[in-house]
Amino acid sequence: MRLILFDVDGTLIDSQAIIHESMRLTFLRWGLAEPDISATRAIVGLTLESAIATMLGRAEVDYETAEMAADYREIYVELAGRPEMQSLPFLGIEGLVERLACEKHIKLGLVTGKSRRGVARLLQTPIFRDRFVVARCADDCPSKPHPAMVLECCDEAEIPPHRTMVIGDTSFDMEMARAARATAIGVNWGYHPVSRIEAAGAAYVAASCKALEAAIHGWLGGGGIGQAAASRSSGLMSQTFQYA
Repeated sequence: MRLILFDVDGTLIDSQAIIHESMRLTFLRWGLAEPDISATRAIVGLTLESAIATMLGRAEVDYETAEMAADYREIYVELAGRPEMQSLPFLGIEGLVERLACEKHIKLGLVTGKSRRGVARLLQTPIFRDRFVVARCADDCPSKPHPAMVLECCDEAEIPPHRTMVIGDTSFDMEMARAARATAIGVNWGYHPVSRIEAAGAAYVAASCKALEAAIHGWLGGGGIGQAAASRSSGLMSQTFQYA
């Protein structure tokens, strides 16, 4: 049995419109200069409080960043009903998730910086309903790249990290996977540039869902995800991050 853990924002769904607009309006509400979209894309994947602290150049979450996060959540809910703010799955994701969920030797899960409410909302949609057996989010664990989300999913699914793949679009996902000793696979259609994903330790970066599916089946078959990718993964897996 294998476990495949997907990031959500930037990997399964394109949510940058509502994330950026919510962040922009939050900063304006606090009398701060509105961030450009590149700054917002750079922090997608972190838990909200950590993301805001990073955008403000602060090393730690403090009272102000926590209050800004509360305002962000309020604004996000207000925007969520607008058609132009809907988060849609990336091309090919629906079919990929459906096919993987039908594989008897695979379990699927989610590791995301979304809130528990956001995850519940996602799992109520027809595309993702009854596909994932385990999930960890911002309300459950420390922010990525801490490995807790992956490790807790592995424990719940009763599948060890070395039989687990993490798929994401950010450096935070790759660092989290490496810290947990799971296989780290990136995608190039999300919010971090490929160079940053590779530098963070991705064994492979897929340019399409077709390429991602091929990499997954190579991994499942024991033949690796390509000679170059396997070599890269072998070298990187000897490294790890230390967390308190």
